Parts: sequence; C-alpha cells; structure tokens
Amino acid sequence: MISAALDIQGERAHQSLGESSTISVPGSRQINVPGTKTLAPVASQNPNKKKVLFVTSEIADLVKTGGLGDVSAALPRAMAHLHDVRVLIPGYPQVVHSENPIHIIGELGGHAALPPCKIGRMDMPDGLVIYVLICPELYEREGGPYGANNGRDWPDNHIRFARLGLAAADIAANLAQIHWRPDLVHAHDWPAGLAPAYMHWRGQRTPTLFTIHNLAYQGVTSLGSCPELGIPTHALQQEGMEFYGKMSFLKAGMAYSSHITTVSATYAQEITTPDFGCGLDGFLAAKTQQGLLSGIPNGIDESWDSATDPHLFAPFAIGDWEGKAVNAAHVRELFGLNDSTGPLFAVVSRLVYQKGLDLTEAVSEFIVQNGGQIAIIGRGEPEEEQAMRELALRFPGQIGVRIGFNETDARRMFAGSDFLLMPSRYEPCGLSQMYAQRFGSLPVARNTGGLADTIENGVTGFLFDESTVDSYKEALSRAFKVFAFPELLNAMRCRAMAAPFNWSKAVEPYAELYEQLVAKALGKASHK
Repeated sequence: MISAALDIQGERAHQSLGESSTISVPGSRQINVPGTKTLAPVASQNPNKKKVLFVTSEIADLVKTGGLGDVSAALPRAMAHLHDVRVLIPGYPQVVHSENPIHIIGELGGHAALPPCKIGRMDMPDGLVIYVLICPELYEREGGPYGANNGRDWPDNHIRFARLGLAAADIAANLAQIHWRPDLVHAHDWPAGLAPAYMHWRGQRTPTLFTIHNLAYQGVTSLGSCPELGIPTHALQQEGMEFYGKMSFLKAGMAYSSHITTVSATYAQEITTPDFGCGLDGFLAAKTQQGLLSGIPNGIDESWDSATDPHLFAPFAIGDWEGKAVNAAHVRELFGLNDSTGPLFAVVSRLVYQKGLDLTEAVSEFIVQNGGQIAIIGRGEPEEEQAMRELALRFPGQIGVRIGFNETDARRMFAGSDFLLMPSRYEPCGLSQMYAQRFGSLPVARNTGGLADTIENGVTGFLFDESTVDSYKEALSRAFKVFAFPELLNAMRCRAMAAPFNWSKAVEPYAELYEQLVAKALGKASHK
C-alpha cells in the first residue's frame, strides 16, 4: 500500500487519517495503533555513527533469489547500533504490495532514457528503513527481480538497474529532497554497479563501497546502450566500464568506487587469477596492488538456532541427536524417501552450473549404493531442473526432488540431514554451508572461496580440491566412514553447531571500513 504530504524524522510524507500502522518496541510484541505513523528508533548521537545508503536489488524480507537477499536483510540490521544504514531497493510487486505501508517522500527526474520516479519510505517493524524506488513501468511486472517466470532475463535490465544506480547517486546528491543524505553509499553486485559510476562522473564527493557477491554475473550490455543510460564516452576505456567490446555494470562498480570488497578472503585472492577472474583478473589484481580490494566474509543472522527456530519440525539443542533424528524422519517423509538408517544428504541450492549439480548427479549412484539418500530443493536453469527430476525418477525412494524454494522446508532439510552437498565450481562466500553447520549437518564441499574459509576440513565438514567425480567421491567416502562412528560424527556435529558465524562479529570489519572511507573522503575534501 502506497500513500502519498507529515514529517517522518524530517522527511516529507503523506498518510491517510485513520490508517493503522505498526509500532515496534524492543523486547515487546508489535502493537497496531490506529491513526499513527510508523516510526524508526531515533539514532543515538554517536559521533562516529555514519549515514549509509545500502543499494541492493533484493532483500529477503520482501524479495529474494539468493544470498544477496539474505545479506541485504541481515547486514543493515546487524549494523544498526554502529551506523544508520538504510536500504534502497526497486519497487517490485513483492515490495509494493507487501504488508508494510509505503509513504511517498520524494521524486526524481529522468535522465537520457531513464524515466522519472518517486521515492517511497517503508519502515519495517524492527526499525529498518527501506527506500523504495517507485517506477511501475520498470519494476511492477510478474516474475522475479531480474526476469520473467520463464527464467529469461528482462531485455531492458540495463535501463531498470541503471535507474537504481542513478537514484542512489541522486539521493547522495540530495536531489530527492528526502532530508536524509548519506555519508557513504554501499552498492552491491552488478545491479547497483552504476551507482558509484554516476557519482564519479558527476564529481560527487560522497565515498562509495562496492561489494562483489558473485563475479560471474556481470551485467553486460552493448556499447549502443550508452545514449540510453547517459554514459560519457570517456567511461568506455579499459580502466572504466569497457569489457571486451561491451559494457559491464559490475566493472563500473569496481572501476569507480572508493573501495571494493568481496564476500570472503579466499575469493578475494581467487578472482585475481585467470581461473576465477571471469576476464577481470588483471583489473582486480591491479586493484589489490593498490590496496583497494579486500575480502570480508558474510555472517548469518541469529534466527539460525536449532533450539529456538520456529520453522523446525522439532527444535533440538547441541547433543540432542534424537531431536535431530525426528527432523530427519520428517524430511524423508516430505521427499517420499524410504525409512533408512543410512545417512541423509541434502542439496539446498540454486540449480545452476556454478553449483556443480552435474557432479552430484554423477556421484548419486555411489551415494545410494553405500546406503545414503539425497533430498534436493531449489530452482534455477530449466536444464538443471529437468536433470534433477530425472535423477529422482532413477532412484525412487532414495532420491527426492522438489523444484522451487520454501524457507521452512529448506531449514528443515538443514536440521534433518546428516550432510550437505556443495560441490561448487566456485563459491564467493556461500551461506548454506554455514546454515547447515549451525543445524548439525556437515558440509561436503569444494575447497574454494568462502567454503574454504568457513569449513574446517575433517572437523566441521569435508573439503575436496578438484571439480572431478574422483575428488568428490574421496570426500564422500570420508563422510561415510565418519557416519559409521557415531561418537566421531556427534563430536563433529558439536564443533559445527558451535562455529562463530553470526553477523554480530562479521559486521565489525564493515563498520570500520565505513568510518575509514568517510574519514579519507573528508580528508581529501579539506585539502582541496
């Protein structure tokens, strides 16, 4: 619901009389109060507290396709006690038609082929402020954030996400007149890549941070799009956003931001090599040499607690393996698997080439022959989805597949499985392996990126080095051997469930980096 003029912490907004809103008080339940505005908690007057605009294409509260949505929901909240972080997101139908009221607080003019738009403010019950980019002709479509329900990308994605980047630049320049101006803009992945670019081209001094969540998705468009997007010709250089005769939104974010991060230390090193650099390894190696690229691992939110998670069929604590077995029985029933005393393997994943599902397909007979079962959930490329369906038909009662994604089922799979399969060809950070460990499911994963950084081989999971069936089978053999010794299996489960993955720790490097970038920008400004 959108309402269109009241002041919300100095911002212009409209609200109809008699409208009911939600007020959230820490430590209490939500209370509906008729005829009141939704207010965010007043920020403490911490002199180091910065105003940060967090620019993203998805947030798990409203619309999610992968890990970016989870991070966008968790990181700003975990940062709330340190900085005033507000989220900017396109007004997809899932956003505009959520149960959270949106108040129109500003508007922006068009630029080149980018249409004008409005800025709405959504206050979440816990105080998180979300700015919604209202532009129905670009965003209000059936499907997901990036494409239609048939899995194909929208042909005008370059315009849709250039509009997002320009809106962020406009807010940083105070052109939206929303009476809140960020000290720093934190842009995420290729859909937000033009935010630092537009800011640089305009000569704006607000510092920018750009985070790469997955280098393989680059937002590439033709050079012919320059006039539509209002991109200056000098940007089409190797040190700019030119990418092998085309333009890359991702490269724009990296080229023009004050600093680049990616979501694990190992991945930050890997992407400077030809094997993982996706054609940008030289560019990224140069950024590393300049001290402009660093890796900060993601965390997971506090809801990942097996003893308190309301999603679980049967909550259980560390050491309560009978409770975990109850969840395993439920998962077997959910996926039509036979009763078994063997290990239960889970796949909770986007069904795309990156995730190495063809390798899991190749080892599936090995798993079944050794007494294992596999439960698979996810959606993705049509070819991968079909391959998974066929796998279930090959092994009825031993392999079960559900195409789609459901948060409750996914959490129950982490809780009920003995092992999680993650044979990713590359994995910037990964969240599933952390979720699994928290719920006592030991990952069997490729030794790459964030998987290498968050799994202790032989202690909290099993790593293998090569993207080959033989290397994968060797790690699976170790998992089967551990399963045969319950005391060892349970000791590993205990270590995995106690692993320190919460955002409360993961957020500190970001908080420090925010302060450093703002201080550096202010220092430059004072010397001019």
